[in-house]
Amino acid sequence: MRTTIGVAIDLPDPWGSELTAARLAAGDPAAAHVPAHVTLLGPTDVDAADLPAIDRHLAEVARRHGPFTVRLRGTGTFRPLTQVVFVAVAAGISECEQLHQAVLGAAAIEATVPFPYHPHVTVAHNVAPERLDAAFADLAGYEAAFPVDGFALFEHDESGRWQPYAQYRLSPRHSAADQRR
Repeated sequence: MRTTIGVAIDLPDPWGSELTAARLAAGDPAAAHVPAHVTLLGPTDVDAADLPAIDRHLAEVARRHGPFTVRLRGTGTFRPLTQVVFVAVAAGISECEQLHQAVLGAAAIEATVPFPYHPHVTVAHNVAPERLDAAFADLAGYEAAFPVDGFALFEHDESGRWQPYAQYRLSPRHSAADQRR
């Protein structure tokens, strides 16, 4: 049996709620089921029997990486390739990239990544062009900074909604400098 998983860094409040509300205001229907986050692994089909091995792998990834700070600043877009407007990750990029690569290292994850990894927070996706433009303009001055001390594994339920499967805490024994060595 197959299942769909994803791995993400949840945004703490008040920033998570603010950006989820902005996505709702843009008319993005996914905002009702997908809180604001930074994706580490987008929707990926796996064998459900492999979930325990993936869980163990992600726990090991968390043990090998330390907490870091994410700073969000301004907006960006992937247009014309995809109809997405996002709030940009201005600091914490390399740590997100390292976590992304480590997550992909699970033997049971055979992800096809259609675009280079670019950490961001989606605030409008597949909505009318004027709504994309409005989200881009409305959040152009957005700034936030918050500590990241973990990430989560999510699984689609029968209705297609993301449900938390497991949470992973990054190891305070590892600093960002240790990870660059």
